Amino acid sequence: MKALQYKTSRLSGNSLARYALFLSRLLHAMAVGLPVCLLLRQAGTDVYYAFYAGLSFSAIALLVFQVLGIYSNSFFTNNYRFKKTVLSWSAAFLALVILMQGVGQAQGLETMHYVIWFVVTLIALVGLRLLTLRVFRWLMRAGAYLHRSVIWGCTLSGCELARYLRQKQDIRSGLLGFVDDRIGRLDPVVEGIPVLGDTKELVSLIQGRKVDQVLVALPWAAAHRMEQIMAVLRSYSVEVLLVPDMSAFRYAGNRISEVGGMPMFNVSDFPLRGWSPVLKRAEDLVIGSIMLVALMPLLLLIALLIKLDSKGPVLFKQKRYGYNNVLIKVYKFRTMYHAERDMDASQQTVKGDARVTRIGRWLRRSSLDELPQLLNVLSGRMSLVGPRPHATATKAAGVLFENAVQNYAARHRVKPGITGWAQVNGYRGETDTLQKIEKRVEYDLEYIENWSILFDLYILLRTIPSVLFSKEAY
Repeated sequence: MKALQYKTSRLSGNSLARYALFLSRLLHAMAVGLPVCLLLRQAGTDVYYAFYAGLSFSAIALLVFQVLGIYSNSFFTNNYRFKKTVLSWSAAFLALVILMQGVGQAQGLETMHYVIWFVVTLIALVGLRLLTLRVFRWLMRAGAYLHRSVIWGCTLSGCELARYLRQKQDIRSGLLGFVDDRIGRLDPVVEGIPVLGDTKELVSLIQGRKVDQVLVALPWAAAHRMEQIMAVLRSYSVEVLLVPDMSAFRYAGNRISEVGGMPMFNVSDFPLRGWSPVLKRAEDLVIGSIMLVALMPLLLLIALLIKLDSKGPVLFKQKRYGYNNVLIKVYKFRTMYHAERDMDASQQTVKGDARVTRIGRWLRRSSLDELPQLLNVLSGRMSLVGPRPHATATKAAGVLFENAVQNYAARHRVKPGITGWAQVNGYRGETDTLQKIEKRVEYDLEYIENWSILFDLYILLRTIPSVLFSKEAY
């Protein structure tokens, strides 16, 4: 048998999984039970009662953790899972407090005791997750994985899979190398991974219990050859998986949905689901109404200054792209001479632009020209926070925005906003380079993927200092 140039561990995948989950449950039980046991003792309860209470509470918490998926397959990923940890412990804690009050087991415990218990256990659970990830990394360096895998086929899909596994590899699967029957025509190392041999060599590895998982990466057009390989491997105790076509790998990190029982990659999804659109609309109506009433004196003053400064209407109306790429009419205070107005923004405003009025220069610098868009917010065409709406002919370095950035239109999956994540991070004003619009779109998409009410409020709070200290708008 050809000598293998990789590290292996005597610890089997099943044993590793059992040990990891057993130790995790044991440490979680201690993190839940020990603090409440000590708090009960401090409150003057009997030592046996405190021990019994801590033990029973630990068992109940572990049951809640099990139901909420703390010990699911994602336990072995590289994810921190802080959100799942917080939600699971909060649910368990609530159940335990209700149980303690119901059966009279909260002897001597006060509100501060409960707060200490919740915080100490939460810190312990988060710390244990971080420790678990460090242990997993140490085990991977030692060659211990849940599955020791090989890729059958040095194909385009096989090489793509190898690159993906090297970037995303976790303890669930350790890639040992390639297997291919064209062994005489292949380099000994492909994509930095050794070519271990042909099908006979693979069978020997399986019989020697050195391979647990075979990933078949042949072209799907080679259905007959795949059937031959699987017919051989079905005779052995090994997990065999078919690798999808390489074009699907770019979506490998996406959520998977089922349609008619068939799993499919989610390439695009509703950015706001469930109650989120209702909550965001309520946020716009409540805060937008308060802002409009509170700022009404300032709005009237600005309108008067505009009329005194130059001839023309107070408001400037411009068609811009809104939700679902639908054109909407956006209101702004007029900042240019009426005869010089640019209805589709074909020529972006630059520093010292002669088209801008005296009061307009101040309004644009302070972004006060955007305040009439509160009317757009209350009418439902815009939101307080979201990607900024762009006019139809705006360009970056002479290139239309939609041609400059591949995913530009994806920012229109939510309503545009008066302010946004890109703006508070400094990307506002002139887009004289492609990098500026690329970064703007990058921040907009990040906002869409991570939307929450708290995120909106955070952006609103950051808007004022970002406007005051910005030097980007002219």
